Amino acid sequence: MLNGAGLGYKRSMADDFLHLDRQTSPIQFIEIAPENWLRMGGAARKKFDSVAERFPIACHGLSLSLGGQDPLQVDFLKQVKTFLKQYKIDFFSEHLSYCSDHGHVYDLLPLPFTWESVRHTAARIRMVQDILEQRIAVENTSYYAHNPIAEMNEAEFLNAVVHEADCDIHLDVNNIYVNAINHGIVASKDYVRGVDLARVTYMHMAGHDEEAEDLLIDTHGQPVCEDVWDLFAYTCRRLPHSVPTLLERDSNFPPFAELEAEVGRIAAIQQQVEKERHAAA
Repeated sequence: MLNGAGLGYKRSMADDFLHLDRQTSPIQFIEIAPENWLRMGGAARKKFDSVAERFPIACHGLSLSLGGQDPLQVDFLKQVKTFLKQYKIDFFSEHLSYCSDHGHVYDLLPLPFTWESVRHTAARIRMVQDILEQRIAVENTSYYAHNPIAEMNEAEFLNAVVHEADCDIHLDVNNIYVNAINHGIVASKDYVRGVDLARVTYMHMAGHDEEAEDLLIDTHGQPVCEDVWDLFAYTCRRLPHSVPTLLERDSNFPPFAELEAEVGRIAAIQQQVEKERHAAA
């Protein structure tokens, strides 16, 4: 069971995770991409197994291409199912995007916000849930070109897909902010107010690169900016309950203590909002 704040697991961080004091560290769980571990062996797998004994794990997929036209990777999904059972992982999420066209394109490409795309993507999500025999969550993604055939905005599309598929939402707060700045279609807080927050079961926090005032790139390579921290606190206050939240960092790594401090800030906001809830009740 995931609770509190977590940090994405990287092989280079194995010793840091193994030496953490679980009683005092704000890091309560880790996240991994199954694609990176299904065939991993050797010393890296041995250390991962040791870390997995200490921390609950969230599984966040990278390559299912939920909105794509290529057939679903059934054999891969069966391997993921075995992996989830092996490590007793009860949370799996994927991106609301596509990343294949007769082969993987190694990027997360945006889906058109149309009813046809809703029905197609939701049907594939239902198939994934049937194979895994568990609910999954889908993540709102960053995108850099708005499709002119859109029949709804991004939050409406997200809601429509999860309702049609009967799945959960993995809400990436930084992606909301990045898309709001880059496209100027829906303001960040309006997006949050528009999402079916009762279906949110997991969140991401991350940093981005600022290429220009109106162009942010979702790199996960910088500290979380103050505007995103403010949006996270706002989102937490609107949620009906506390949601496990992960700090994503994929490049330009600072000392581990700095990452732990950012996770601590996530945990502090979560705890403050819970105190406010109890006081209001």
